[in-house]
Amino acid sequence: MSLYQRTVLPYLIHASMRVETFAAYRRRVVPLAEGRVLEIGIGSGLNLPFYSERATQVIGLDPSPNLLSMAGKAMNGMRRRVELLEGSAERIPLEDKSVNTVVTTWTLCSILDVMLALRELRRVLKADGRLLLIEHGYSPDPHVRRWQDRLTPAWKRIAGGCHLNRPIKHIIEDSGFRFERLGTGYMRGPKAMTFMYEGSARGV
Repeated sequence: MSLYQRTVLPYLIHASMRVETFAAYRRRVVPLAEGRVLEIGIGSGLNLPFYSERATQVIGLDPSPNLLSMAGKAMNGMRRRVELLEGSAERIPLEDKSVNTVVTTWTLCSILDVMLALRELRRVLKADGRLLLIEHGYSPDPHVRRWQDRLTPAWKRIAGGCHLNRPIKHIIEDSGFRFERLGTGYMRGPKAMTFMYEGSARGV
């Protein structure tokens, strides 16, 4: 991991993800989490205030110690049980079928082996567990997709491995999940970076 990724990128991520536009998505999705919750890519803990009483425990996983330190500060005063773990979604340090809900928000875009990570999510989810997601990815518009493909190689280098062109619906379904609900559409901003996927899925 480069000096930029260790020391600068975490603060850029925290600043960029704090905007109110993202909060509107969080308000719709995060409160649906229940039971023992695993949040992959918890980052600086921006989702923590949105969990409802139905979430009895939140386990936050992230590869960045600097972001986890920010998340620790965000926990101050919270009554809910929160545990922070340093690590990758490609190798989740939890037992099989041990969580009720997995939450992923703007995270699948930057995982190196995203299919392995999704298989890990299925492994730790209970049989009746649910995946809740807010992600950005491939647009259905061919013109926008061409720009996403062109920009992704450079964007990955400055944005911590973030891919603009991941086909979120297909990779989730190909990893063995079935969508209960999926909403898509553009958020405000450049179209190459703002095609959103929002919904829930369960293992097949």
